[in-house]
Amino acid sequence: MDNHQRSRINNTLYAIHKDISAELTAKELADVASYSEQHFHRIFRQVVGESVHQYIRRTRLEHAANQLMFDHTSSVQEIAEKCGFHSVSSFSHAFKQFFSVSPGTWRTSGRKSPEPPYLSDPEIAAGYQRVQNRELPQPDIVTIENQPVAYVRHQGYGHSIRQAWQTLQAWAASEGRKSTQQIALHHSNPAWVPLRQCRYVACIGIDRPITRTDVVNSMVIPGGVHAAFRLEGYYGDLLPYLSRIMEEWLPESGFKMQTTPALVCYEKNQFLAKDAHFRLIFNLPVSLV
Repeated sequence: MDNHQRSRINNTLYAIHKDISAELTAKELADVASYSEQHFHRIFRQVVGESVHQYIRRTRLEHAANQLMFDHTSSVQEIAEKCGFHSVSSFSHAFKQFFSVSPGTWRTSGRKSPEPPYLSDPEIAAGYQRVQNRELPQPDIVTIENQPVAYVRHQGYGHSIRQAWQTLQAWAASEGRKSTQQIALHHSNPAWVPLRQCRYVACIGIDRPITRTDVVNSMVIPGGVHAAFRLEGYYGDLLPYLSRIMEEWLPESGFKMQTTPALVCYEKNQFLAKDAHFRLIFNLPVSLV
């Protein structure tokens, strides 16, 4: 596949993740990518590794699993509708096919394993030991504006993410871009999604449109109300911190998690720092209803 194909498919991924509850037909997504519908299906599978229908279904179900786990006040029907399913029966059937348990069983017994998948990484396991008994910082509730960014998508959570950031840095230098704002989108919950399957997006803020897309594309990160947590630590500490926020703070907060992606705003990026140290703000999209 060439970078031009990847760039076009990135545009459709942005459309999907912008609002996972939206009705997006294959024809509409093919139009976004400027392909015929038949050609679009083939190219999407080549670039992403699964069909567009499988990708949308999996993305919606992963969001629903998070909602069921951490939103204890919404009904299963409300969560199903919020994640793009038209009926409880179709949602329950799809959920059980994907997770091997019903939505109700997932919610009551939980999928929170005493050994989440991220503990397979020794550095993250060490970070888990460091942060599990620390007091979580209390967040500020902030409203974030829509943010235009240039981005590179990456699959897998690990030190290889550094390559995505280096690609962005090289691109910014070649384009004369001066923005130093670094933002990451976390599309997956590593408490139960294997690290190699986690989807991560490295972004830098831009002040003018991109005229030519290739490896690097552009999008607008949706704004809104967020719970902003200021965190500091080392490479292995971040995922355990994020899991604790989702598992401990969110259910007791009175807020509900929205379906837009959580984003990290870096002051110091562990993937680029020689000492693997980070200072950042983790912004979790929330609402009261």
